[in-house]
Amino acid sequence: MSKFKFVLFALVIVLMAGAVFAQATPQDPITQATAAKSGVRWGVIAAAFVLGIAAAAGAIGQGRAIAASVEGIARNPGAAGAIRLSMIIGLALIESLVIYALLIAFTVYKL
Repeated sequence: MSKFKFVLFALVIVLMAGAVFAQATPQDPITQATAAKSGVRWGVIAAAFVLGIAAAAGAIGQGRAIAASVEGIARNPGAAGAIRLSMIIGLALIESLVIYALLIAFTVYKL
């Protein structure tokens, strides 16, 4: 995907994100209960999008990290220990970002 298409896609996603928060929340408990029963649960949809995008981006990042480290080890087997250590630290950091997205999805789900 070209850089322009990626930037355009990201811009569309950012502009569409504001529509989720456009609906006013009802203040009285009876209207809240009715809206919860009959309306669309945007928190569930937003959580699904957050988790889907985070999981896809994390998987792509982990795949590229592993491919680069395997290529580095193949080129220089003597540095395998250092490359493996930095790869594992990088994979842990990538996975932590996906876990943060999971926590954000749980927070959005409660809204």
